[in-house]
Amino acid sequence: MSEEEKLLKNAKKLPWEDRLLHKNWKVRNDANIDLAALCDSITDPKDHRIRELGRFFKKTVADSNAPVQDKALDALIAYLKAADSDAGRYAKEVCDAIVAKCLTGRPKTVEKAQMVFMLWVELEAVDAFLDAMEKAIKNKVAKAVVPAIDVMFQALSEFGSKIVPPKRILKMLPELFDHQDQNVRTSSKGLTLELCRWIGRDAVKSILFEKMRDTMKKELEAELVNASGGAKPTRKIRSEQDKEVEAEVVGSAGPCKESAAEIPQEIDEYELVDPVDILTPLEKSRFWKDVKASKWIERKNAVEELNKLASTKRIAPGDFVEVSRTLKKMDKDVENDGFQKLFVVTRKL
Repeated sequence: MSEEEKLLKNAKKLPWEDRLLHKNWKVRNDANIDLAALCDSITDPKDHRIRELGRFFKKTVADSNAPVQDKALDALIAYLKAADSDAGRYAKEVCDAIVAKCLTGRPKTVEKAQMVFMLWVELEAVDAFLDAMEKAIKNKVAKAVVPAIDVMFQALSEFGSKIVPPKRILKMLPELFDHQDQNVRTSSKGLTLELCRWIGRDAVKSILFEKMRDTMKKELEAELVNASGGAKPTRKIRSEQDKEVEAEVVGSAGPCKESAAEIPQEIDEYELVDPVDILTPLEKSRFWKDVKASKWIERKNAVEELNKLASTKRIAPGDFVEVSRTLKKMDKDVENDGFQKLFVVTRKL
């Protein structure tokens, strides 16, 4: 038996942590292969080993040795297939490690990293996934940004807008359309078109175009002409899969009802927009001084300022009692042509 064989044989007697973080890369590689096999053998997601093993992946997927990192991703995939949503406790740190270390790797490594992200979504760790994507798109290397956009496209396409919230993706797109790399912009167009399939072209344009440069608007407008809606998910989260299995075991009779995830979701555009605080900037403006001025032009300027702030799509909740009371005292100004249009919006506060 060679020295290497002796090393690997003796290493198998060590605790998982010592094997997975061993200074010899072959020991680490062998450990990840064994870990994947172990996870493949686990049939109960509540198995105590699932809880014990989850903490190792933050470090194993960040291995500096490419072959070992590849095997670590294999082990993680096997682990996530065996786990349930309780594994979500490890999602944030593992997703962050993958973003930091895997998205610029070899094509096969990137593919496995994307598979891991999809499994986290399946286990309902969507917030951790999207948090990681927000970090990934800021990578200075475009090679790492494109896989992040593509996996968001895949997640939305397969799981749908009920599971993957469009609002968070919409927030990322303006930055991506300004990216200097053509591949990033191309992938962003594809993601935008997929959003249109789920929430409608008008909703996407209304939210997205507000934050884009005119040149990008024209370019994207042409892409959205043929965008159509009515998309349905093709993949279910794990809890829904489990319910289907339970139903089959019970042997429920009758036609299978369409699951909630399969029903096309009607998106309220209002819910896609972040509420905007208008009271704070109002306090910092000349509003309260000008609105009580004796000159009508100064009062008009005050209402114009309020109108400008109130024209946002969604106003954050606040105490508008004093604002409303002040406007009511200005009824006589409504007779002035310069005020009539301004009062239409501000009277809705």
